[in-house]
Amino acid sequence: MTGIVYKSTGSWYTIKTVNGDFLECRIKGKFRMQGIKSTNPIAVGDIVDYDLENTTDETTGVIINIQDRKNYIVRKSVNLSHQMHIIASNIDVVFLLVTINNPPTTTSFIDRFLVTAEAYGIEAVIVFNKIDTFDNATLDEQLYLQHIYTSIGYKCLRVSAKDGKGIEELKALMKDKVSMFSGHSGVGKSTLVNTLEPGLNLKTKQISESHAQGKHTTTFAEMFDLAFGAQIIDTPGIRGFGIVDMEKQEIGDYFPEFFALKEQCKFNNCLHKDEPHCAIKNALENDEIAWSRYKSYTQILEGDEEQYRADIYDAERRASDETRKS
Repeated sequence: MTGIVYKSTGSWYTIKTVNGDFLECRIKGKFRMQGIKSTNPIAVGDIVDYDLENTTDETTGVIINIQDRKNYIVRKSVNLSHQMHIIASNIDVVFLLVTINNPPTTTSFIDRFLVTAEAYGIEAVIVFNKIDTFDNATLDEQLYLQHIYTSIGYKCLRVSAKDGKGIEELKALMKDKVSMFSGHSGVGKSTLVNTLEPGLNLKTKQISESHAQGKHTTTFAEMFDLAFGAQIIDTPGIRGFGIVDMEKQEIGDYFPEFFALKEQCKFNNCLHKDEPHCAIKNALENDEIAWSRYKSYTQILEGDEEQYRADIYDAERRASDETRKS
């Protein structure tokens, strides 16, 4: 028997069967040892085979196999830096929710997420959320970021769950697809899902004013069927996003504007750092590539996780200072 994983809480998995029923399933301990190098061997979105088991109180299932994944999106495990955590699998499009200062989303976080989506063959759309809260300075920053990412081929939406702006356009991109919402805690993922499907009533919380950070409301990934013909995977908020399984030579290929110019570099193995006659560095000097993108590239290339975390901390601190001043 076959079903799709709709919820994972670590030890039990909620499966939607081919009949549309939901069944609680578990895995046997030895299942974890079958060469799966992640902290979660089964992810929301997985298509699995299972057997039924009857207990005295209810019918449950035992997962016996994971079918081949079309794709998946991963990040480094928070506690085990050499292992990956599969956020979700079999995704048609991922929506990265970005807020400017409520809480702040750094360009380094955005770029790491986009690089991972590129590496695993998943279409990514950037959703600038909470546009109803923007003042003139915030609007200018948002439009500048939108210019950077649309110019290199990414679709960007401007959305307000409160005012309903951009909601219909978002629905159109989601229809007949399996979508995933991701982003920092507090960027409004659950609120946006509630706007799309009010009957779900997902829990939401306010931003912490003292730290300008969101509070985790979603504690595990979960898929929902939406009335307008879409499926959405809501995920826990992510503070950092660690890159996994990328060779230095391939990182630049996941930056579309780098990939478009790489053939013009003098050396085939150019890393766009110290090599002469580098087309990417020339474009950078001519303001044809955004410096923020190049900074993100070099951080990933050099594995500079400390500077990446410092950037996130500095952005949160600045937003917290601005909140107190206002």
